[in-house]
Amino acid sequence: MSRAVPTNTSTSTATTSDQPTPSPLPVHSSSKSQSAAPRPHPKPSFPTCKLRFECHDLTHDGAHVFFSSNQPSRDLACAVSTVLSVLYRPSENNSHIPPVRSVTFILRAMDILAYTTGSELDNDHKELHFNLDYIEKIPSMPENRQRDEIQGVLVHEMVHCWQWNGHDTAPSGLIEGIADFVRLKAGLSPPHWKRERGKEWDAGYEHTGYFLDWIETLYGEGSVRRINEALMNKKYDGEVFWMNLFGKHVQELWDEYNKTLPEKNEEGTR
Repeated sequence: MSRAVPTNTSTSTATTSDQPTPSPLPVHSSSKSQSAAPRPHPKPSFPTCKLRFECHDLTHDGAHVFFSSNQPSRDLACAVSTVLSVLYRPSENNSHIPPVRSVTFILRAMDILAYTTGSELDNDHKELHFNLDYIEKIPSMPENRQRDEIQGVLVHEMVHCWQWNGHDTAPSGLIEGIADFVRLKAGLSPPHWKRERGKEWDAGYEHTGYFLDWIETLYGEGSVRRINEALMNKKYDGEVFWMNLFGKHVQELWDEYNKTLPEKNEEGTR
């Protein structure tokens, strides 16, 4: 007798707990309140230029003196930074600063102490020449003065790479005075510099440099910067130049400056 085989009528059904739960898509809000905070604009910085160095005679005693206390890459960069920080304030495009593209520092024997000029390529490429014969004599100075003397001359000449000159019409004494003013502000003035009574305001070098320092003290920080920038776009006209800046003619300023100096002059020469 055959027996009926029972059939399994139950079916297997999966519950919701047996299936994976999909992750919800992230919700992106268009609300402005949840937008990322704007990034701050970078602060303006000074322009940079290519710095090069040449020594025409490594066997010269002046070269030995130079390399014993100086590192060209460091000292050139330091001189550029010093000059720009005294004569300018950086802006977004720095259009108020001369577009110097390179400075080549050249050590060689010659008849003068130092000079700066545009290169054969164009005037945006500068050459700064420094006399090895002069550097050779520096060890006769006090030991702590050797590096300062070299760096002081370097800063002075570097000013000529970056300053304005009224389209070549400014008095040479003013141009040289601004250079020595920057050297003075950098703390690199040699011990023989003295504030001198008399002479002319545009006698140049430290004589005019100290005069400009007096103006900077009297009329406030940045006064020499204003003098330099006033020589950017216009030719120099002594009748109006100083009046526009300080409300007085330069001779009036010079006479006032002289009154602050002692009558007796026992000062050295440059």
